[in-house]
Amino acid sequence: MHTERSRPIRILLVEDNPGDVQLTREALRENKVMNELYVARDGEEALRFLRREDTFATAPRPELILLDLNLPRKDGREVLADIKSDPDLRRIPVVVLTTSKAESDIIRSYDLHVNCYVTKPLNLDRFMDVVREIKTFWLSIVELPPAG
Repeated sequence: MHTERSRPIRILLVEDNPGDVQLTREALRENKVMNELYVARDGEEALRFLRREDTFATAPRPELILLDLNLPRKDGREVLADIKSDPDLRRIPVVVLTTSKAESDIIRSYDLHVNCYVTKPLNLDRFMDVVREIKTFWLSIVELPPAG
């Protein structure tokens, strides 16, 4: 048996494609995920947000990161390596959510200690299903570490 959280979960979506950002917002809304969604459009912006640098000095600590691998400026693999090597950030669960089905990307992501790897489906209905499953597992079943 799983229970819904009583307060919104803070999610950082690291995604450069505006269409995928909008699709993720809609999927979270349709699946009734109580969330505060923050978006970083490239890897460098994601790390500034997480480290609370520059204009992100007052940014909240996310409880879950949804990370695309193919990003401008600093790709998702580099962002994942930085997150998981940083003692202040490494406990934040990271879900790679990407179009890549390449075995090398999957292996490298797990070598870098990703919490799970999900391939984005191209079909809208299937994408909604994926978000629903992420919601069920990460937001209803799993005990997340407290946000710092």
